[in-house]
Amino acid sequence: MDTGKESASADVGLEFSRGGVLTSFEFAFNSANFSDRVLRIEIVAGDNAPGSGGDVVGGSIGDLRDDKNAYGDKGQSVDSSAMNLGTPVLREKTIYVSSVVLASRSPFFLKLFSNGMKESDQTHPTFRIADSEENAFMELLSYMYSGKLTTKEPTLLLEILMAADKFEVLSCMRHSSQLLTSLPMTTESALLYIDHPCSTSLAADVQHVIRVAKEFLANKYKDFDKSEYELMNIPLAGIEAIFSSSDIRMETEDDLYFFMVEWARAWYPELKERREILSSRLLPLVRFNHITRETLQEILACTADDIDHEQVTKRITEALLQIAYPTEMEGALAADGRAYEYKPVRVVAFDGPCPQVIVYLDLTRKECSRLLPSEGICSHPFYLAGQEFILGGRHELAEADSSSSFGLYLQMVCNPELSKSITLRCEFAANKSKTSREFVRLCKDEFTLNSECAYGYSDLFEMPWLEFLADDDLFIDGVLHLRVDVAVVGQPKVQMT
Repeated sequence: MDTGKESASADVGLEFSRGGVLTSFEFAFNSANFSDRVLRIEIVAGDNAPGSGGDVVGGSIGDLRDDKNAYGDKGQSVDSSAMNLGTPVLREKTIYVSSVVLASRSPFFLKLFSNGMKESDQTHPTFRIADSEENAFMELLSYMYSGKLTTKEPTLLLEILMAADKFEVLSCMRHSSQLLTSLPMTTESALLYIDHPCSTSLAADVQHVIRVAKEFLANKYKDFDKSEYELMNIPLAGIEAIFSSSDIRMETEDDLYFFMVEWARAWYPELKERREILSSRLLPLVRFNHITRETLQEILACTADDIDHEQVTKRITEALLQIAYPTEMEGALAADGRAYEYKPVRVVAFDGPCPQVIVYLDLTRKECSRLLPSEGICSHPFYLAGQEFILGGRHELAEADSSSSFGLYLQMVCNPELSKSITLRCEFAANKSKTSREFVRLCKDEFTLNSECAYGYSDLFEMPWLEFLADDDLFIDGVLHLRVDVAVVGQPKVQMT
């Protein structure tokens, strides 16, 4: 036995090709002179066909059945198991085909025409398809002869891709997928791709088109504040694709929760449906472990009927556990944050021996690298001695020599009704060791702060900006871990304005 020849033959696969290009039999398409079979195609109304939702009928070998009772001696039928033979036929077509050509392009047709399948020797196999699928099916048959598609229209290309998936025409799947992803993507076409009903077992080429469409939407609408109004017009599939991304820029995760509720009320006026959509599709997109304390309290106190309070309470409880025990929680509970303008912090507060907080702020290397000179990123507010504070990290630019560095500041949030001057003892620290994972104190000082000033260091790590970004001892697994200990010294001095 010549094993070398057998191996080479297996590598060629089913399709006749020359240098990676399909051999064209375009001259033989629908020609009685070069055909040994006649495909009988029955077209039925889309609303009555199982493929009306977008599936091309006849997509699996299990759909082949002996149909002599229905068609007399005309042979086998390819149909969906859900198809009722009593469904009215709108029109019929007959196409001359070569079993050799179709079998060489598709494992489906190879099995259809092989001797191992019942009734495979019949010369008039019958296909039943929805009228909405007719053009795609005819394009697919033509492609198997010519290796070419005659359209660049996104909707039809998608239908062809689905038909190729169903009938296992692998080269057509690759070709139509490449055409789809090479076309200029728009919001409309991206929504078409991700929301198009398709077969239960998606091939890689179909998945690729869907993935590219989701990435396009997430990138186009990544600035939440600028896109919020337009996002109200995006349907559910698009909303899910966009807010599954961690690259969305927004002030806080709070904004997303309130947007989801507002969006659901606009799109689903019926209470029962809206409640179901919120619970099963929208709230799972909200990263509750990054929502501020004040908003969590507001959500828990909400009595709206469209909110599943039991589910929301469970999600908030899980989020709080994730914050308290981050190394012990897995999966969705440990979801990454997004590109927030105001970063979540973890706060440990003490009342004695003096009012004191320990604040943990994590910044990713990606977040820091996005900062332009003289730009900053702020933390969620936290509270000490009845006053509101924030931490701010900045890409500091020195005017004297144009050098830049990382700065970190503590700032009191202005209260127009109350002006406080408060003396604090503050210590800044960072986790600077991959091995020990211990925080190292960088600086410690005592100062008086009011709402008109901030305290901090313009070069916290005493290194240039690019060197700071590249330091893997600072960015442990890509994350900079900062800790700030703030304690009140004496009693705050209060002046009413």
